[in-house]
Amino acid sequence: MKQFWRFLLAGGIAAMANCGARFVFSVWLAYEWAIVLAYLVGMAVGFVLMRGYVFDAHGKPLGPQVVKYGVVNLVALAQTLIVSIVLARWLLPAVGIVGSAEALGHFAGVLVPVATSYFGHRMATFK
Repeated sequence: MKQFWRFLLAGGIAAMANCGARFVFSVWLAYEWAIVLAYLVGMAVGFVLMRGYVFDAHGKPLGPQVVKYGVVNLVALAQTLIVSIVLARWLLPAVGIVGSAEALGHFAGVLVPVATSYFGHRMATFK
């Protein structure tokens, strides 16, 4: 259980980096591309924290961990992108939330893959 709480803390820090980066990237890029690039920022932050503090895998070979981390996060990116776009483009505007739809949609999208990411990294990436 301690490991899961550390995962949530590290993931929360990575999610903040992701969301903050999306606001910056949105100045120059379309919402969808800003999400993808911001996700890469969050992934980099998350990898360092997960490897060193959550799963204590810093003594194991780096290459296979990077590849597996990328695969697990491709699934999570798909989840994040789908939820973010559906919420920001259709569901939130349908209920009258327009001005902050992209921020709220992205925030919700970042939260969705918590369980799949935890188990994917625990069972595959940092094993």
